[in-house]
Amino acid sequence: MAEQDQKDPESSPGDAQQRNGPLRGLSAELTARVPQLLEATRSVGTGLELHSTLERICETAAELAHARYAAIGVVERPGESLCDFITHGVSDDVARAIGRPPDGHTGLLGALIEEGVPISLEDLAVDPRFAGFPAAHPKMRTFLGVPIRVQGKIFGNLYVAEKRGGEAFGDDELHMLRVLATEAGIAIGHARTYDAARQREQWIDGSVAVTTALLSAGDADEALGVVAEQARRLADAAAGIVLLPAAEGGLEIVAIAGDKPSASLGVIIPPQSPVVAALLRGEEVFLEDSATDPRMLTRLADRFGPHMLLPLRSGGRVLGALSIPRVRGGRPFTRAERTLATHFAAQAALALKLAEAQRDRERLAVYENRDRIARDLHDLVIQRLFATGIMLEGAQRRSPVPAVQAGIGRAVDELDVTIQEIRTAIFALQQEPAEAPSGLRTRVMREINMAAVPLGFMPSHRFLGPVDSLVGELAGKNLIAALREALSNTFRHARASRVEVTVDATAVLPDGRDAVRLTVADDGVGIPDGGRRSGLRNLARRAESLGGASWFGPGAGEGDSGTTVTWQVPL
Repeated sequence: MAEQDQKDPESSPGDAQQRNGPLRGLSAELTARVPQLLEATRSVGTGLELHSTLERICETAAELAHARYAAIGVVERPGESLCDFITHGVSDDVARAIGRPPDGHTGLLGALIEEGVPISLEDLAVDPRFAGFPAAHPKMRTFLGVPIRVQGKIFGNLYVAEKRGGEAFGDDELHMLRVLATEAGIAIGHARTYDAARQREQWIDGSVAVTTALLSAGDADEALGVVAEQARRLADAAAGIVLLPAAEGGLEIVAIAGDKPSASLGVIIPPQSPVVAALLRGEEVFLEDSATDPRMLTRLADRFGPHMLLPLRSGGRVLGALSIPRVRGGRPFTRAERTLATHFAAQAALALKLAEAQRDRERLAVYENRDRIARDLHDLVIQRLFATGIMLEGAQRRSPVPAVQAGIGRAVDELDVTIQEIRTAIFALQQEPAEAPSGLRTRVMREINMAAVPLGFMPSHRFLGPVDSLVGELAGKNLIAALREALSNTFRHARASRVEVTVDATAVLPDGRDAVRLTVADDGVGIPDGGRRSGLRNLARRAESLGGASWFGPGAGEGDSGTTVTWQVPL
């Protein structure tokens, strides 16, 4: 500026002010702080991550305005609620005590966005637009706020409060806040572009991980667990939950990832819930606060805030639902996050479709083997036993020794009983599962018969106590799932030649409560050190969800070789 004055000595003070542009009319104090302001704006624009960028803007605004508190609120689209709200000067404990951040629709923050002009107040409590402070909010008197524009549209507000020394904020602070708000708009635009690209990349990677898990997972439960964990991680949520239609109506929680994954496993959300009804119609449901939304009819929602509930659709069918909640007071889901999660739910629907197809293939293979076994029993075994019986009867008639005749007669009777038992087994093998009685004992036998095909032999079994009358439907359903998991682990990993299944309805828990205990013992190779434990973890989660436990120990082979899996829950 000095060099220009030397070249043009005739210029007037007014010309100098015109040449200085934005510095025209600034006070000496503000002019002295221009280098600090320039350095601050430079530091604000150095990052691409949106949340950290907003934190730097808040810190810079408080420092330049000599304010005790600063905050910045951002909306995703004009007219919507604040999707991010960052504060400076408010401790984490105070922020938690305050609770849910403002939505930006009311009060002074709403006025900044709606009116689009700066607001400077010596005492904000007397302003008619002031809507009051929530409980635990620090007291503030002086206030200065400016709107934030991104490409000409208002996308939030930046404000400072409680100037140190008790003075009101002046024009100097207003000029600096305007400069910071302009820089904030540019930085937010860049950060949003970067954030959107990074989010898309992460969700695509998550979908690839789910697909890989589906193709390599040994069972459907493990695949659904991967879907739940990936959804929780990608959405930065408190939990990821997969629900499937329940036999009695509604949706049942079958996989959950979170701090306490076993606490809600097996819980059924009733069909009377408006959310369940919407999901089963194939509609997405987005909640601002699960704990207060009247559409949520379950106590499980009390600890959650923003919530996405997405149907898992494939081929026009609703196969289940994906629930992705954040903690109470958490950041609302943005429009981009909702879109990405919806695409991810389509991938999760593929998970269910593949799992369903896999179960159908396994069931078909079991039926084919059962038909083959039934034919072999009828055409070969029974015919040979019948022929053996005829030969014995002939030998009985020719023998002159009464004792021999009596012994042969008993043998023939045993053969007749054996033939009847084999015919009963053939009839059971040819039955469809729906035709068999629904008692727990029958369902256990059905699982044992199905496991006999891949094992190559029939596991032995034992029932203690009145199993069908004592064990309730929920405990029985989970016991069958645990038995299926244990037998699956055995024929996939154990290389066993003997398996013993025991269902004990007379068991007692350490606290004295009656219980049902399932044990599956084999004489296989045991569980190697460092081996996979996903199946055992599934058993433990299922038992813990019902107040029980599951563990494993030595098996049924010589020298305690093999593995014994124990699963028990209260009656």
